[in-house]
Amino acid sequence: MTTVPEHKREGIGKYLVVYLCILALAGLQFVIAYQNIHASQMFRRMLSVALVEAGVAVLFFMHLWAEKRGFLVFVVAFTIFVLLTMQFGWTDSFRLDHCLGYCS
Repeated sequence: MTTVPEHKREGIGKYLVVYLCILALAGLQFVIAYQNIHASQMFRRMLSVALVEAGVAVLFFMHLWAEKRGFLVFVVAFTIFVLLTMQFGWTDSFRLDHCLGYCS
């Protein structure tokens, strides 16, 4: 007779730690926002903190940390591909905004 494997129950502790880390990163963004630094440096810092924050949220709250590494690489590569291909639309909207080409 085969037995059904028991499902490993995870506590709320790991998710609470991740949530507190995301809150700390949000607080760090608040601190960066009130620093008296150049706009390009602030943008770079805020973007890097936001990317780390989004990465932590995606890995833990969407359970990508439990998936196989190959699937994780696929998701990251596909997301980068979609974001890069979306950039081709900017050239067309610039053309339409400045009436370059065939607009009436």
